[in-house]
Amino acid sequence: MSDKTEKIGNVILNLNDYSGSDIYSDGDIEDRLLSIVREHKPSEFDGIIESEANWPVLYHLSKKRENIVEWLDINKSQKVLEVGSGCGAITGVLSQKAGSVTCVDLSKRRSLINACRHSDADNIEIRVGNFTDVEPGLPCDFDYIFLIGVFEYGQCYIEGERPFHTFLNIIKKHLKPGGRIVIAIENRLGLKYFAGCREDHLGTFFSGIENYPSKSNVRTFSRPVLESIFKDCGLNEYKFYYPYPDYKFPITLFSDERLPKTGELVNNDRNFDRDRFCFFDEKKAFDALIKDGLFPVFSNSYLVVLGEAPGVDYVRYSNDRQDKYAIKTVISGADSPAVEKIPLEKEGFDHIRKLSESCKRLKEKYSDGKLLVSEVSVCEKETPVAMIPFVKGRNLSEIFDELSEKGDEEGFKKLYREFKDRIGGREDYPYCDRDMVFSNILVDKDTWTLIDYEWTVNEAIPARRQAARALYCHALERGFAGFETMDFVIRLSGLSPEEFDSIISEEVRFQREVNGPRLTMGQIKQKIGNDTADFNRFEEEIAARAKKLRVQIYTDRGAGFSEADSFFVNNAVIKDNSIEFKIEFTGDVRALRIDPMSLPCVVSVRSFNLNDESVLPYLKRKLTANGKRLKSSKTGFVFATSDPGMTLSLADTKLRDKNTLDVCLGYSLLDTDLADAVSNSIKIIF
Repeated sequence: MSDKTEKIGNVILNLNDYSGSDIYSDGDIEDRLLSIVREHKPSEFDGIIESEANWPVLYHLSKKRENIVEWLDINKSQKVLEVGSGCGAITGVLSQKAGSVTCVDLSKRRSLINACRHSDADNIEIRVGNFTDVEPGLPCDFDYIFLIGVFEYGQCYIEGERPFHTFLNIIKKHLKPGGRIVIAIENRLGLKYFAGCREDHLGTFFSGIENYPSKSNVRTFSRPVLESIFKDCGLNEYKFYYPYPDYKFPITLFSDERLPKTGELVNNDRNFDRDRFCFFDEKKAFDALIKDGLFPVFSNSYLVVLGEAPGVDYVRYSNDRQDKYAIKTVISGADSPAVEKIPLEKEGFDHIRKLSESCKRLKEKYSDGKLLVSEVSVCEKETPVAMIPFVKGRNLSEIFDELSEKGDEEGFKKLYREFKDRIGGREDYPYCDRDMVFSNILVDKDTWTLIDYEWTVNEAIPARRQAARALYCHALERGFAGFETMDFVIRLSGLSPEEFDSIISEEVRFQREVNGPRLTMGQIKQKIGNDTADFNRFEEEIAARAKKLRVQIYTDRGAGFSEADSFFVNNAVIKDNSIEFKIEFTGDVRALRIDPMSLPCVVSVRSFNLNDESVLPYLKRKLTANGKRLKSSKTGFVFATSDPGMTLSLADTKLRDKNTLDVCLGYSLLDTDLADAVSNSIKIIF
C-alpha cells in the first residue's frame, strides 16, 4: 500500500490524489456528522435524525436516501464506481449488493464520514481528490457507474465549451461492455419550482426555470436537453425514471411504461431544507399534467439508466414504517407485467409470508363473487417474495375522484353504496381486511378485484365501518373537490358523529402500530420547522396592499386640490423600498400634491428633478407635508396617517408649457400604533 493509503475499519481510504485541503464543505455540520458516525451504529441514526431535527443530518444519514438505487439488480459479481460519494448516503446499499465499490470524492472529511459509517464493509475503496486527478488511475471495467446528484456539477471541474459532454465521455470510458451509467438529477422544469420551492443548489426562487444566472456553476436540465447530451455522446440506449416526490427521498419511481395516474401524487409538501411558497395546489396541477400527457416534462427529478434498460417499470417504497412492515412493491415486464412485494428487512419476512394465508381466508369471506381477491404466491428466495398477477382495471379512487370533481353527489353516493355492499361478503366471517380502502380495488366493468391486503385481522369488522374508514382515508389523502369534505364524509357514512370519532381514534392507533415509535417523514419535516407559505393566504392582502401602494397626484390650478383634478401614476416602479415615477403637467399648475401611498409610513426624497434639473437644494422650503419632518433630514417625513401627502409649491417657479417631474422616494411601512409612537417621539428619535 502507498504511504497515502490508510484503512478505516475495513474501508480503504486512498489519499494519493488528495490536494491537502477540502475545496467543498458544508462547514461545522460535517464535524457533527463525523462524530455521529464514529460514536453510533447505523441502526441508531433514525433516532438521532429525529432529535437533531435539521436538514443536513436528515439528508446525509437517512436510510431512505438509498431508495433511489436499492431496487437495481446489482449482484456480487459486479464492480461499481460511485462518483461524488459524499458522506456515503448510497455507498452502503451499493456495497451490500455489489462485489466491490470504488468511491470518488474531493472532500477528505466527507470521505472519513463515509468510511466510518461503513467501516464493517470489506469491499469499499474511497479515492479522495478532484475527479480529474483521480480519473486517470481508474480501471475501465465497471459494471455500474453512479452519478447521484453529481452530473449538475460537471462544469465545476471539467473545463471547455461543453463540460457536461466531456464529463460523460470521460465517464463512459470506464464502463465495461454492457455496463450502465446511472444519473439522478433535478429537473430544471420540475413542477415544485413553479409551485414555490427554491432551486436546490442556489436556494433562490425560479433560477433554474430562468436557466440560471450566468455566473452559476451548477446546471440542471430538462429531459430534452439531457437526451440531446446523451445522444451527442453516443449513448443512445437509456431509460428514464421519475422519482417522486424527488430523487433525494423517493417514495415511488415511475417510468414511461408505468406513469402516475390522476390522484396518485399527493405527497408534495416536502421542503425539508428551506421555507417555500405554495402558489397553487400541486396535486391538482399534477393531475392536469397527467391528463395532458405532460408529467415527464414536469417531473421534479429524473433517474436515468444509460445502457441496457432494467426490466423494472415501477417501484414503490413503504419504508416509512417499522422494519417488520417495511416493503417495496415492484412492477416489471411491460408486455406481461408482474407485481412483487418484497420485505426490506429480515424482520418483515413474516409480514410477506402472511399474504398467502390472507388470500385464502379472504377468498372464503368473499365467496359470493361480488369482490374478487387477487391471487398471491410467496416464493422463498434469499428473501420471501409475494408474486401477484397484474390486474387490469381502473383504480376505484380514480372513479371517486372523477365524480367529486364533477360535483356528481348522487353518482358518488351510488358508487359508495355499491362499495359498501361488495366489501360486505360474509359479515360474520372472523377474518377481515383492516385496510379496505378505495385505492386497493381495481374495477374492470362489473368486476371488482382486491389487489392489496397486507393488513388482515382475525375479526369481523362491519362493512359500514370499513366503508366509513375508506371514505375518511380518501378525504385525508385526496379530498373531495366538489363537496364539503368532512361534513359530507360523516353524512354519507351513515354513522353518528360519536361512531365516526371512534373510527378516527382507531385509525390513529393503527398508524402508530404501523409506524412504531419512529417519526414519519412528514413529522420530521414539521419538526425541522421549514414553513410553507400558502400564497392564497396573502392574495387578498397583497391585492389590498397593491392598491394602497399606488401613487396619486393632485394638481392645483388655482382652485385648490380636488379628486376630480387627480390621477394615479400607473408607471410607478415600486421595489426594494423605493418608489420611482415620472409625470407630466402643464404650465398652469400652481402646486402638486404627491400621495405616495395610503398607509402609515416613513418617506425620504432621494431625487427630485423638475425638467431634468434637481430641485433638492431648495426643496425644504418648497415641500410641505401632513407628516412630521425628520430632524436629521430636510426631505424626510413620518406619516402617522393612512393618507400621507407632500405638497410641492410651484408658485414662483418658472414653468414651461409642458413640464416633467422625475421623483425617487425611499419608504418604510409602519403599523398605525408604531407610526403614532414614532410621530409623537420624533424629536427624541431623530
